[in-house]
Amino acid sequence: MSDAEWHAAPRLRTARLSLDALRLADAPDLLAALGTPEQRAEVTAHLRLPPLNDVAAARAVVAAALTDPDRVAYAQRLVDGTFVGTTSFYEIAPAVRALAIGHTWVARPWWRTFVNTESKLAMLTRAFEGLGAERVVWHTDIRNVRSQEAIARLGAQREGVLRHHRIRTDGSWRDTVQLAMLAHEWPEARDRLLGRLAARGG
Repeated sequence: MSDAEWHAAPRLRTARLSLDALRLADAPDLLAALGTPEQRAEVTAHLRLPPLNDVAAARAVVAAALTDPDRVAYAQRLVDGTFVGTTSFYEIAPAVRALAIGHTWVARPWWRTFVNTESKLAMLTRAFEGLGAERVVWHTDIRNVRSQEAIARLGAQREGVLRHHRIRTDGSWRDTVQLAMLAHEWPEARDRLLGRLAARGG
């Protein structure tokens, strides 16, 4: 598998979700999906993002994602076109067949629905079955217990804490919880995710 293929962004589809390469033109939809100022603050609380108060700010965030050579950014949309969040592959390392999934947020009305499960099913299928990855990693702020629990529900294993790993937008040091899934763990995780979706009627 070539390095270029690892950095490509093909459309990823599930029954109810479409992941497409993020574009500058998505900025207005991105801002709208973040909702009210209160919802926006809740959704982005653990993301290292500048204030997103207007379309120009949203466009700057999208531009930063698109110019990062180590990131493949996706818009998450329902199949009817409704923008419900973003997610990315990053820390892409073809030489050791590894990458990370992150920079993820889902619009507040879609928390604890099929969206995150279907999105991660599509991304993990792409990583393990499309690219032949051996390892997929997640990083999350130690304070973000909700995210850690969601990642664990996917079947990832907690590996440890990276102390003072990043700097938060308020300038404080962030300890990062690292979780990962290996290729041999994927079939069981995939079956669990498919079972969860079936139980939800999708």
